[in-house]
Amino acid sequence: MANQKQNFLTHLTSFLKGIGQIMLQNNPWTGMFFLAGICCGSLIMGLAAVIAVMTGTFTAMLLKYDDGEISSGLYGFSAALVGIALICFFQSTIIIWIAIVAGSALATIIQHLFIAKGIPAFTFPFILVTWLFLFVFRYCPALVQPRPALAGITSNDYPVLFSHGFGQVIFQSNIWAGILFMIGIFINRPIAAIYAIVSIAVSSIIACQLKEPANDIYLGLLSYNAVLCAITFAGNKAADIIMALISVILSVLIMVQMRHMNLPALTFPFVLATWLTIVIKMVKQTGHLKLKQ
Repeated sequence: MANQKQNFLTHLTSFLKGIGQIMLQNNPWTGMFFLAGICCGSLIMGLAAVIAVMTGTFTAMLLKYDDGEISSGLYGFSAALVGIALICFFQSTIIIWIAIVAGSALATIIQHLFIAKGIPAFTFPFILVTWLFLFVFRYCPALVQPRPALAGITSNDYPVLFSHGFGQVIFQSNIWAGILFMIGIFINRPIAAIYAIVSIAVSSIIACQLKEPANDIYLGLLSYNAVLCAITFAGNKAADIIMALISVILSVLIMVQMRHMNLPALTFPFVLATWLTIVIKMVKQTGHLKLKQ
């Protein structure tokens, strides 16, 4: 009985960390806040996240991936995002739920390929899998989820701006979801939460200067990638601030370009901006780029 309880707690911790790792937080309590926030915005997205993380985690266990990586939730977060994204973009049908399970398993396998090569994938496996389904299902208009009309936001509504900046990382436009996400980050790593808050302000100012629609800015659509960039480089050194700032600026520029090209950005601006910033950092420190052999 004691062993069964221990195994349950181990799996539960891995599961919650898998959700927390969506914003690079290796903390089960953070995962609980994130899951609560997702459910606050959409119960069906919460269910999709649960199924997706379980699928990703059990896929990793079945394929005998490293136990430490599994327990840290590294095979749960991309899977979770796949599940949430598919419910966001498509109708809740049996085909989509099958796609969630298959996509979560595929994202886990892709994640492992990057980990084995020592390349920081971040959310790239989620992006690849979601792009794949967006391409495949575009020929099935009956599956596409009608996009709800977005309410206008009063100018200078800063609490909404900052809440949405956090919320849109996990496809949530609910104010309380964003607040729960912010709390989840703060309880694990306060400095990361502070960096994220500042990144929302910086990215919003840049987007405003680039004449992006004010409503989209206040909905967090131009800042959620910046949030992930800032969290990635959050630290106490001056170099951390510089790297975070570079990645935030790059993420906004990439996001704006993808919007103008009518491409589904997802978290690709974050991933590309972070990769570029890491390359800049490594070249500056060592004079060359070196990856794990």
